[in-house]
Amino acid sequence: MTQDAMAQAPLAYRMRPKTMDEVVGQSQLLSAGKPLRVMLEKGILPTSIILWGPPGCGKTTMARLMAKLGGYEFLELSAVNAGKKDIMAAVSRQKLFQKKILLFLDEIHRFNKAQQDALLPFVEKGVITLVGATTENPSFEVNSALLSRSRVFVLNQLKLENLRELIDSALIDSENGFGKEKVEISSECKNLIAQMAHGDARSCLNILELSVSLADIDEGNGLKKVSKEIIQSAVQGSHLHYDKNGEEHYNIISALHKSMRDSDVDASVYWLMRMVSAGEDPKYIVRRMIRFASEDIGNADPKALGLACSVKETVMFLGYPECNTALVQLAAYLAKAPKCNASYMAVKRAKSLIHETGSLPVPMIIRNAPTSMMKDMGYGKGYAYAHNDSKAAADQQHLPDELHARKEEIKLYEEKSEVENDQN
Repeated sequence: MTQDAMAQAPLAYRMRPKTMDEVVGQSQLLSAGKPLRVMLEKGILPTSIILWGPPGCGKTTMARLMAKLGGYEFLELSAVNAGKKDIMAAVSRQKLFQKKILLFLDEIHRFNKAQQDALLPFVEKGVITLVGATTENPSFEVNSALLSRSRVFVLNQLKLENLRELIDSALIDSENGFGKEKVEISSECKNLIAQMAHGDARSCLNILELSVSLADIDEGNGLKKVSKEIIQSAVQGSHLHYDKNGEEHYNIISALHKSMRDSDVDASVYWLMRMVSAGEDPKYIVRRMIRFASEDIGNADPKALGLACSVKETVMFLGYPECNTALVQLAAYLAKAPKCNASYMAVKRAKSLIHETGSLPVPMIIRNAPTSMMKDMGYGKGYAYAHNDSKAAADQQHLPDELHARKEEIKLYEEKSEVENDQN
């Protein structure tokens, strides 16, 4: 990139680390003696690599450093718009020029099975060295065959102090940052930018760059003063990491479910509003809470299911943002309600019993007999009408013959709290 083009590039691009020591927040990978650090220092990648971490944590930067330190030609593709022909082009380039090729495939989880399979023979033979980047759990999103030929490194979300370090570096860097400009920004405002970036280095530097560009220049001293109001105006929309179809989606709904199960009201409201703030469909949220009302509360408080269904109607009628309070009301109620998972356990026990015994016939005594022939065959013979009993409860066989003999040992529904480890 020419000097003029570099000057026009976004701040996040200009400030991209050029050495391992400039990378922030990944000491678990790049500290002295750590496997990835050792590999980079030797300039050899003995295997393909999958970098798994949230947006803006340095996956692309690490891939570029791997190529630079290992003497590889760096080829970058995005799985969003790349296909098999792009992979073959990289392979052809390696064969034509006999160069070491590092193929960086961003968002590798978006490649389908056939596309991932197309990489296998070239990865296996070492024709290309693959470095894939993903924000999703590779155990779920990357083919097992490709995963077995790769080393997975997990990158951490950046902390506030890491982002503050990036901001300070950009403000003093005279070549790529604002070192040549007169920019005044308080410690409080730096913290605000870091908080609004939600662990994303790219987002952090973008907010800083836009905030500086929006700041007015004091004609007296030529100073650009970045205020809290300017920073807030620079941030539009949600910057929360939340993929509706990805792992974080399921992590957060799981956090809501378990917070309500453990009767932690504040945590329940927090995780609910994390989803709301990220734009989650309110119908999905309330659907999961309806399930919770029967799975974890049940008959310990039958009103819980009724309230959950009422909130569903509120969500359908009002939508966002008016339905927010109804969702919070429900989350708080469900968290505080007494808990009983008897219905959930009854479902599991009944399914297991049915799987064990198969399609057992209905006892003759409780079969329906709409025709004379069926009556003659004994359908419904001896049936006692419960309402003729003073207690409105007829003591007669209801389970199939095989299970009736085991009636004392079969307890499908028991109203006591039994939380099993395999609950979601």
